[in-house]
Amino acid sequence: MKVTKRNGNVVLYDDDKVATSIVWANGRTPEETITIKTAKRMADEVFRRLTSEKDVISTEEIRDCVIALLKERGYPKTAESYQDK
Repeated sequence: MKVTKRNGNVVLYDDDKVATSIVWANGRTPEETITIKTAKRMADEVFRRLTSEKDVISTEEIRDCVIALLKERGYPKTAESYQDK
């Protein structure tokens, strides 16, 4: 899957970047804990959800999907932190 970045560049989806972003946001919320393993599974889920819709997505679509997934999985504070990054 390809991702259109904010600057217009098109790159391949990188689940490691998504997982790292999830862990970073979670690090700002000490009351919730997400392991890197869980974050990687969530990044895979984001990929599955978004590839079913189209071949090229935006970083904003990734952000929205991650926030929704965090809320679904019971990490509302991390979702808020992710949204604010």
